[in-house]
Amino acid sequence: MTIDEIIEGFEFIDDWEERIRYLIELGRELEPLPEGAHSAENKVQGCASQVWLETKVGDGEDPTLTFRGDSDAHLVKGLVAVTIALYSGHTARQILATDAGETFDRIKLREHLTPQRSNGLRAMVERIKREAAAALKAEAAAAHSLS
Repeated sequence: MTIDEIIEGFEFIDDWEERIRYLIELGRELEPLPEGAHSAENKVQGCASQVWLETKVGDGEDPTLTFRGDSDAHLVKGLVAVTIALYSGHTARQILATDAGETFDRIKLREHLTPQRSNGLRAMVERIKREAAAALKAEAAAAHSLS
């Protein structure tokens, strides 16, 4: 599901309890993460629940990053799904330029999350942005070594 489809879905739901059910459903629709990807390397630090994020980086001057994720908590798994929809399949520069807070505010997520869940969401976004920056740096270093 795309981030635009998710935003559209949230726009039709006024009740917070319904929004939670929608988030949980989004989490259930995530592509399953292989058991081997539930590793320390993929674990997102700063989340109260366990969250794993697997990253694949494409080639090129501005590589595309794709993400898969999972959580041991149903609601958090929905937050993972929204975050992946927002960033996966985009180039490193697009990821760095995308303000997740704007999207989360638009769908009225942050105003209802506990401080722990908000911190976990921020940790996921920061991790994705760090990986995008690292991918750009690695590509620049590779290009420099070829010249």
